[in-house]
Amino acid sequence: MPSPVAQYALDKGFSSDLILTPERAGEHAVRVYEEYFYNVGHQVYFFHRRTLYLYFDTFLSTLKALQPELCITAAYGNILPTEFLNIPALGTVNIHPSLLPLYRGAAPVQRALQDGVKETGVSLAFTVRALDAGPVIASEKFEVDEHIKAPDLLALLFLEGSKLLIRELPSILDGSAEKKAQPQDESKATKAPKIAPDEAWLSFDQEAYVLHNKVRAFAGWPGTRAKIVIVDEKSGRDDILEFKIITTRLNINCSSQETQADEIRFVKDALVFPCGGTTPLEVLEVQLPGKKVVNASAFWNGMQGKKLKKFDASKHFLHV
Repeated sequence: MPSPVAQYALDKGFSSDLILTPERAGEHAVRVYEEYFYNVGHQVYFFHRRTLYLYFDTFLSTLKALQPELCITAAYGNILPTEFLNIPALGTVNIHPSLLPLYRGAAPVQRALQDGVKETGVSLAFTVRALDAGPVIASEKFEVDEHIKAPDLLALLFLEGSKLLIRELPSILDGSAEKKAQPQDESKATKAPKIAPDEAWLSFDQEAYVLHNKVRAFAGWPGTRAKIVIVDEKSGRDDILEFKIITTRLNINCSSQETQADEIRFVKDALVFPCGGTTPLEVLEVQLPGKKVVNASAFWNGMQGKKLKKFDASKHFLHV
């Protein structure tokens, strides 16, 4: 499935042969493709970031030979070297899925959702050697739905960012964008560091809204993981179950005080986890290791009447 930027190029009539996917981005994929963009006589070339990782010297030689007026990056994730930035006559422009200077870095959408922001956006900015710190040409704001997950928000922002690029491209090509671009306010800059796999674990000692935002933010990769205790009263045995939590919901009308501190209940269509604070977390979808995603009802039925409790490492140390 093409990325949002690639899809927009396809929708505008570019051949799929012009877009290099990871599987095709080898040394022999550094080829010259030519198309005319909106019939204004500008040649367009597409390179995938893996080409830069694996064949940087070859890539630079090819890029210099092309003598590009402008380079455009999207979801590249690294600081571009000076050797690259010195090549295009009009500079390099980046589509960044945040309202710069907020959330500079590798995971702007994920970190914004993790913080529970109500508004985010996409920025078009000139690229400099500092990470996502170049002058901003234009930006668009969007309200953030409390249920949207990172993959969906990322797709939306890159789609809108592609449209923003198309709108601003004439001013970039005639040089006026460089004059109107606004320097970023460094005092307002925030970072969006890369997500580490061990961040995927959920702790139900945290408040429900923190966990809900984390599930939304880490959807796709790395996902969010949890451990629960399965209580078999007939055998007197407790088993530890690890699974992924896929979809959650907040219910401000329900209180964690309505249940025991560690008991997980099934109410209507959700597994209800008591959390820190007064609001429990409703889990709507889960995924067991090696299995497909199932809804809470199917999971609960599969437990066959066994009780479920929150995992507490201090109480179940020997099971870890």
